[in-house]
Amino acid sequence: MCGPYVLEERVGQAGVPVAVAPRAGGIGLGLALVSAAAFGTSGTFAASLLEAGWTPGAAVTTRVVLAALVLTVPALLLLRGLPGGPRAALARGSRTLTVYGLAAVAGCQLAYFNAVETLSVAVALLLEYTGVLMVVGWLWLRHGLRPRRLTVAGAAVAVAGLALVLGVLGQADLDPVGVLWGLAAAVGLAVYFVLSARQEDALPPLVVAWGGLSVGGVALLAAGAVGVLPMAAPRTDVVLLDTELSWLVPVLGLALVAAALAYVSGIVGARLLGAKVASFVGLTEVLFAVAFAWLLLGQSLTAVQLLGGLLVLGGITLVRVDELRGPTPPTATPPVAAATPSQEVVSRA
Repeated sequence: MCGPYVLEERVGQAGVPVAVAPRAGGIGLGLALVSAAAFGTSGTFAASLLEAGWTPGAAVTTRVVLAALVLTVPALLLLRGLPGGPRAALARGSRTLTVYGLAAVAGCQLAYFNAVETLSVAVALLLEYTGVLMVVGWLWLRHGLRPRRLTVAGAAVAVAGLALVLGVLGQADLDPVGVLWGLAAAVGLAVYFVLSARQEDALPPLVVAWGGLSVGGVALLAAGAVGVLPMAAPRTDVVLLDTELSWLVPVLGLALVAAALAYVSGIVGARLLGAKVASFVGLTEVLFAVAFAWLLLGQSLTAVQLLGGLLVLGGITLVRVDELRGPTPPTATPPVAAATPSQEVVSRA
């Protein structure tokens, strides 16, 4: 979700569990998978641009800015129908949109780019996906929703599977600065899922996606202007599916599928599932990316990766089953009213 790599490009009530109708939960799960698959296509599109001489920064910035432009008209039409009109609606959601754009879009991208300068792509991605665990921790610390045993087991199984899919076992050479950048990308990923699940601002998911992409696009353009994010985008033909195509084909794929569709469906899915389950379903993005690279780019798929994929799906299933058991009761003890003297006597007895 945060940045391009060999196989893929990773550019709520804040996730508080509530009772969800089975049908709504099924729709949310389907949309979360659509979002993960859409994000997973980005690696195939980005790989063709990178081979043609594009820098990762140019590919991601083009993706984000163009997606924001595509969503502008439908977002403005939706804003006109909200109470108070566009200005009042944007004022209510300005804080969410700003944090979403700066942390979940631009910040996550920049942190991931810096991480892969000193770490392998697989290790950087594994660090980034610890954001899923950060979501669980946030819900515990902020809302008192202590994870139950099934969620803890699901997290352990999913992370182990992700390590197998990415092939990080045996990669012990870790740069401390790169690790910090990878964890910063994880924070951006956690912010994405937590804010995607928010519903307090009453902004439609498409408007949230448009606003976040717009803010993130401006931030990425500014980073490119000051030289923090190298930009190079030669307009030459690219090779995709063993066919020579115009550079516009992968650019439109990145903007329309891997950004516009991915973010909008991801936000709707997160609102229906909650931040915790949506973040675990988001792990399937790596599985989709590996599958697309295998089908479309001919990259090999090993038995270990298949085993890792099964573990990721198993971990997600455990978390989903735990969620269907009902919301976790808050760990905080509710305040007790002061007892009268007679009540204290009875209590002591």
